[in-house]
Amino acid sequence: MEIGIYTLADLNSNPQTGRTISFKQRIDEIIKAAKMADDAGLDVFGVGEHHRLDYAVSTPAVVLSAISQVTKQIKLTSATTVLNTIDPVRLFEDFATLDLLSDGRAEIIAGRGAFLDSFPLFGYDPKNYDELFEEHLKLLLHLNANEKVTWNGRYRSSLKDAEISPRPVQQKIPIWAGVGSSLESAERAGRFGIGLALVMLGGNPSEYKPLVDLYRISSDQAGHPIENMKVGVTGHAYISKTSQQAIKEFYPYHSNYWLHLNRQHGVKKTFSKEEFNQMAKKESALFVGSSQQIIEKILSQNELFGHQRFIAQMDIGGMPFKKVAENIERLATEVAPVIRKETRQ
Repeated sequence: MEIGIYTLADLNSNPQTGRTISFKQRIDEIIKAAKMADDAGLDVFGVGEHHRLDYAVSTPAVVLSAISQVTKQIKLTSATTVLNTIDPVRLFEDFATLDLLSDGRAEIIAGRGAFLDSFPLFGYDPKNYDELFEEHLKLLLHLNANEKVTWNGRYRSSLKDAEISPRPVQQKIPIWAGVGSSLESAERAGRFGIGLALVMLGGNPSEYKPLVDLYRISSDQAGHPIENMKVGVTGHAYISKTSQQAIKEFYPYHSNYWLHLNRQHGVKKTFSKEEFNQMAKKESALFVGSSQQIIEKILSQNELFGHQRFIAQMDIGGMPFKKVAENIERLATEVAPVIRKETRQ
C-alpha cells in the first residue's frame, strides 16, 4: 500500500496562541513538509485547491512544481482539483508540465469542491455544478489519451485537431476522483475507469463500503481492466506516543478546523470533547492515536475496502509546523513500514 500526506493549506489561527501565519510562511512550510515526506520515504504528497483568503493555495500545479525541484521520488498530486470550474486543456497542460519537471510523478485527484467561490470567479453557473464536472472529466481523459483532439461539448468552445502540448513523461497522467458520500460520484469514477479517492472525515468506515462496491461494479461493467480499479482512503490523522496524548494534542486543532469550516458554510457548530472522543474510537474513520492504533485502523479498513493507498491530512486548524513534522516522521518510520509489509502481495 502507498502511504502519503496531503494539505489543503488552510490559514486558521493557532488556537493556542491566536496567531495566523502568512501566505508566504504557509507555502514555505508546505514545501518543507513535502521534502521531509520524500526524504522519509513516503509515497504521495497532495496539495488542495481553494479560492478564498483563508486558504493559501489556489493553483496546486504551481506549488507542486516548486516541490518537484526539492524532491526525488514522491508522487505529486492535486488534492483536489476543482474540475467544475477549470478549463481541462489548461489543467492538462499544467500537470503535463509538472510531470516533465518531476520526471513522471504527477497525478490529479479531481473533485467537485466544498465551496462555490470558484464559479463566479471563473464565470461558471453553479446550477450546472454536476454537468460541468461530467463534461470536463470526459474532456480531460480525452486530452490525456490523445496528442490531437477534436471536441464538441456544451460548456466549452469546440476543438478541431487541436495540438495538446506538452506531453507528459508518463504515457497517461493518473487521474482519481475525490468522493465523499455521493454514490453517483463513485459510479462515475468506475464508469470512467479512474481511481477512487475516498474522503473519510468521520463516521464508521463501513458506511463508505457501498461507494467502493458500486465503484468496482460500474468499472467492471464498463469493461475497464481490474488493474485500473484503484481505491485510496484520505482523512484527518494525528499520531502521538499514546492514544490519550494524541486525543489531547489534536482536539484543539481539529475543533478549530471544524469551527472555522462550519462558519464558512453558515453553521455555528464544532465538536465537543466528548464527541471528539467518540470520533477517535477504534471503529471510527478518524485516524487519531498511537502508531500501533493507526496501523490497526488502516489494516482493518484494508480488509473492508482492499484499498491501495492511504494519505493523511495532518496540518489542520492552525497546527504549528513542529507538530506536523513530528507526525510525518511517525507516519514514515513507525506506521508505513508495517503497513507495507502487511499488505505486500
